[in-house]
Amino acid sequence: MSSNATTRSATREKKGFILLRGATVMISFRDSLFDAANRAGMTPNEFCLQAAAEKLAASGRQFSGVFNLGDLPICGSMEAADNPTDQRGKTSQCQ
Repeated sequence: MSSNATTRSATREKKGFILLRGATVMISFRDSLFDAANRAGMTPNEFCLQAAAEKLAASGRQFSGVFNLGDLPICGSMEAADNPTDQRGKTSQCQ
């Protein structure tokens, strides 16, 4: 196997399922969540997972992405400024 092929296979990561159970929340929170997720073009579950990923990254956890490799915006990047899960214009991983 060539070193190039080894590098590619070493950077691959399998996708896994995450099963979340429903929770009872206040109606105003639910409405806000569904509205924000809709505006971001995501499902409420995807929106929550993205927000959780940002919080994990802010606490120093290392992972390759949420839904795809490298899909978590980097602090200070243009993607971070346009991040729909943070209304302040920067990701929560930017401290």
